[in-house]
Amino acid sequence: MLLTIIFILGVSFILYTVLGGADFGAGIVETFAGKRGEKTISKALAPVWEANHVWLILAIVILFTGFPLVYAAISTALHIPLMVVLIGIILRGSFFTFRHYDIGEEGSHTYYTAVFKVSSFITPFFLGITLGAMILGRISLEITGTFYEQYIWPWLNGFCVVMGVFSTVLFGYIASVFLIGETVHSPERYRYIRLSKRFLVGTFVMGIVVFVVAEFEDHPLFYEFFSSWPSLAAFAGVVLLIPLVFYLVNHPQAVYLRLAIGAQVGLIMVGWFAIQYPILVYERQGNHLTFYNTQAPEATLYQLLIALFVGLLLVIPCFFFLYKVFKPAEANENATTQ
Repeated sequence: MLLTIIFILGVSFILYTVLGGADFGAGIVETFAGKRGEKTISKALAPVWEANHVWLILAIVILFTGFPLVYAAISTALHIPLMVVLIGIILRGSFFTFRHYDIGEEGSHTYYTAVFKVSSFITPFFLGITLGAMILGRISLEITGTFYEQYIWPWLNGFCVVMGVFSTVLFGYIASVFLIGETVHSPERYRYIRLSKRFLVGTFVMGIVVFVVAEFEDHPLFYEFFSSWPSLAAFAGVVLLIPLVFYLVNHPQAVYLRLAIGAQVGLIMVGWFAIQYPILVYERQGNHLTFYNTQAPEATLYQLLIALFVGLLLVIPCFFFLYKVFKPAEANENATTQ
């Protein structure tokens, strides 16, 4: 029962990273794509962008119900970066909507676009910072130090900042690949192809920087990585998929390309999960929070599992219907135009 809940939690994080990453990354890509990119991105996101938050909400509900000590520790020690994440989500969604349905006045449209772009950088950056703080091990469950030591020091450091940059570049990579299948005009498509290759290189470089900075912050990430054969296998899978992604980027087939990038991101998440497991949050005094020492009572987990199955039976068909209604029509239109 517990393993099933852990599996659903992991899948929720992967889906949010891939689909939510494509959404947030679209605002990042738009910064480099020019005016025509704005039109394509607005058309691509408008039908589906809000729906992808379902997976984040699902993950939060699982943590809150199934692992309450983990939820309490994260939401307390990391309340500042999490608050910034939420502000970014609200601003980005609100100003994207304002821009999409704007009456067309140049002044307000420019303002909406600027906030949309900035918040698209803020949210993935602070999501990466939050994840970095969970890994680094400076979070304390005991209120013993100053405000800075308790609520700032765990996340305001080199490792967490680098993790924030890594997640931002990763989201840009996901979005640029997804947008290749949304384009109608060849010059714009080539622009996304170039951006996707640059973001891929940037993601790989920042991944190396994460490991190097971890050593300077006294966290043995290299040792943990090379001691975990599932992480090594996942990394090998990521590397082996790079030639396939490059081929599909240069010979765009939207479905296969998105599946390939989804598999890459999924393997990155699996590699991180394998290093962490069974730890969810590394704690300063060594009292690490794991799936097993923070789980809710068995009766609660049982009810949670029932609710998850019922909820997924409702949500998954709705997602298929949503994409069937909006995305195939756009893909056919693009193919016809080409």
